[in-house]
Amino acid sequence: MTLEEIRALVRTDLQAVDQVIRARLKSAVPLVDQIAEHIIAGGGKRLRPLLVVLAGRACGHDSPAVQESAAFIEFIHTATLLHDDVVDGSSMRRGRDTANEVFGNQASVLVGDFVYSRAFQMMAALKSQRVIEIMADATNVIAEGEVLQLMNAHDPETTEQRYLEVIHRKTARLFQAGAEVAAVLAGSPVAVQQALAAYGRHVGTAYQLMDDVLDYRSNPVERGKNLGDDLAEGKPTLPLIHALRHADPAQRAAIRLAIENGGLAQLEPIVAAIESTGGLEYTAQLAQNESDRALAALAALPESPYRAGLTALARFAVAHTT
Repeated sequence: MTLEEIRALVRTDLQAVDQVIRARLKSAVPLVDQIAEHIIAGGGKRLRPLLVVLAGRACGHDSPAVQESAAFIEFIHTATLLHDDVVDGSSMRRGRDTANEVFGNQASVLVGDFVYSRAFQMMAALKSQRVIEIMADATNVIAEGEVLQLMNAHDPETTEQRYLEVIHRKTARLFQAGAEVAAVLAGSPVAVQQALAAYGRHVGTAYQLMDDVLDYRSNPVERGKNLGDDLAEGKPTLPLIHALRHADPAQRAAIRLAIENGGLAQLEPIVAAIESTGGLEYTAQLAQNESDRALAALAALPESPYRAGLTALARFAVAHTT
């Protein structure tokens, strides 16, 4: 099942989510509106909202509350991107200029705060204490993940465990929260809520692991990012960490220097070192293991086209090429 076929299962829901996103991003402040429109026009896969509405439907629930939840999950993601691009000094995302490149760092940070707070207004309107608890915990953990990533930057001593801790917090936790919130709103048993939370966590981890593979093996035009962006920012992702463990002394020295200083001056030999040590295959295998765990978690759900969609989404997490 392709991503488009998965989306087709919940097309009406996704159209409603888009309407919610546009309505809730409206502001009386013109600059907020301008940046919001820039964000919306940027598109993206919207995997997190897709996961939320699929999970809600798989639990037999189709209320507007799930669509609102899908929108505020995307808002949290969007706010982190606005802040990330400022922290990383990024100028391109999804093949177009970032908001900070167009509007400046100050505006991007402040509008990121607006998007965050709007998400919490939407959560409060659902009047579910459990939903607020899940999202409050998730956003706090995500913030910790951002700080951990900052601590790992330019540090060639970053271990696989430290790297995985970052992606569990920074990426996987929001997937986990989205799936769990959908189950809570559906009134599903606690066992199903926990199963969907595990599903989301494993899918999010798999997706990020593959994203880190693609940083060294993808078409920049198709992906909308430059090859080696993580290396340029001195981020020691798993392909690099694996290569450091297994490369020869000269390769290790080059990788360490690149992590410490950032930049792409040695991109070609470093990519060669990653490939020769099997760093991409190792990372992809971990992603496959996470996808398999996500699929196992779905056993808690009854058979339905929506469960099949969640199955396909877990497989997409390790199969995507952009």
